[in-house]
Amino acid sequence: MSLSSLEKNTAGETGFPLLLKTWRQRRRLSQLELALSSGVSQRHVSFLESGRAQPSRRMILQLSETLEVPLRERNDWLTAAGFAPVFRARPLDDPQMMQVMSAVRMMLANHEPFPAIAIDRAWNIRMANKPFDMMGAMLGRDIWQDVGGAQRNLMRLFFHPNGIKPFVTNWTAIAPLLWHRAQREAEALGGHEMKQVLTELSEFQDADTLWAAEDAALVPVLPLIVEKDGVRISLFTVIATFGTAQDVTADELRIESLFPADAATETLFRAAAGRHDGPAA
Repeated sequence: MSLSSLEKNTAGETGFPLLLKTWRQRRRLSQLELALSSGVSQRHVSFLESGRAQPSRRMILQLSETLEVPLRERNDWLTAAGFAPVFRARPLDDPQMMQVMSAVRMMLANHEPFPAIAIDRAWNIRMANKPFDMMGAMLGRDIWQDVGGAQRNLMRLFFHPNGIKPFVTNWTAIAPLLWHRAQREAEALGGHEMKQVLTELSEFQDADTLWAAEDAALVPVLPLIVEKDGVRISLFTVIATFGTAQDVTADELRIESLFPADAATETLFRAAAGRHDGPAA
């Protein structure tokens, strides 16, 4: 469902004018600032937002590029203005996605012996390397089945009642940061799927976690300390995206690489990789 069908303002604006105004405000830009950044006159921006002027296809792409609107929502802009969408959403197994997927597999494999995953904008895991699957097995053979959902989803892994909260020793520190990050990404990326996940999981959260998430500050790295059955791992995450993607699916993919935060965790993963790669008995 597109943003145009979900949001209306008090003046009853719909379609492209509302989409433009909503995303400009989401990026915290005035009409003048958007005009200066995009090379369009402020008068024309005002006329577009009020519906007094009709945008050309080129103007839509120019303004959406300036506002860093995700490709999926750029298609919504075009459709709302009466144009055909221009960005395809190919499945990952599409032959034309072969180069992208080869790059993703290479990035995940090259990060071994440490965990790495490729996720979409709803934090569904689309691909994972062997160390990540090994870490998942450590948390419980049925952990993904226990947290439900059609796909392996990181938010459900952390915030579902059957998730890994009991094993996260720095839960009070990381939970608000994760929730806040998911909220910010859902807002910044127009992520209706993530908003649905947040709505579903919010009923299971204590008020302190949700309250703390409102005031959580962005941090350079996200720490994670997990302990189960006497095994302790300490990790932090670095995120990479496909900044020049011209396909919706590729545009929404992110690579999350987990790095050891201490020597003991590094030793643990290197030793596990050695056992896995060792000669057969």
